[in-house]
Amino acid sequence: MNTKINTTIDKRDLRRALGSFGTGVTVVTSGNSQSRWVGVTANSFSSVSLEPPVVLWSLGSNSPSLEVFDETGRFVINVLALDQVELSKQFSKPLSDKFSGVECIEGLGGVPVIPHCVATFECKTIQRTLVGDHVLFLGQVENYVYESKTPLLFCQGQYVQVAEAVQSN
Repeated sequence: MNTKINTTIDKRDLRRALGSFGTGVTVVTSGNSQSRWVGVTANSFSSVSLEPPVVLWSLGSNSPSLEVFDETGRFVINVLALDQVELSKQFSKPLSDKFSGVECIEGLGGVPVIPHCVATFECKTIQRTLVGDHVLFLGQVENYVYESKTPLLFCQGQYVQVAEAVQSN
């Protein structure tokens, strides 16, 4: 266990520490008929507000997809199910066509939506802020769907699945 006080931050070590927080896995998509479709695997997704409905996620400021997310002004958060591990892996790689072999439907503004996810949130970008080495996107949810499925989770550098918590009285 690393209990020392860090006076200098080692980025790799910090990433390992942050990875101790288990998260859901999403593929965030954007683009339309006037641009190319883009998608990235992200676990930096969170609810911000219910009234109005706002969510956030972040993307590396050097991402080759950033320009399309900015130009489109829309994005879809596709929350992956346990059986969609391969989608997570596919969208995390620097492929020329990340959508090859992926079933998609066009959502609001022509943005690609991946069906059969645990949930999808179609959003309009309402704010974009550069924070350190990432761009933080805030989006107003304009449409959403969800299914009762087991979500895909990621923790400590690996995919994990939900387990029931043991409760003691």
